[in-house]
Amino acid sequence: MKYEVVLTEQAERSLHAAYRWYDSRSAEAAGRWYDGIVRAMTSLEQSPERCPLARENDRFPVELRQLNYGSGKRLTHRILFVIRPSRVVVYAVRHVAQRDALPEDL
Repeated sequence: MKYEVVLTEQAERSLHAAYRWYDSRSAEAAGRWYDGIVRAMTSLEQSPERCPLARENDRFPVELRQLNYGSGKRLTHRILFVIRPSRVVVYAVRHVAQRDALPEDL
């Protein structure tokens, strides 16, 4: 089954904030990072259940899952999402150094 992947406004904001941070250091690196994380999110169209439950899942009334993403060998971000009947809803793109997400963060 193929799912539609949609991002919440919060996820869009955090994605673009991370891009701007990378861009302030290197436009080339920012482009690679952004293209890679978009590919990672697009991969959720197929078998999103392959991703584990997020470590903060027990704080939410739904199954909150995460897809880890990193540049090169280094893990940098977690993509937090929920699987719905025909879509995957991405709620947040969070740096791995950020504290665990709370319901009010999403």
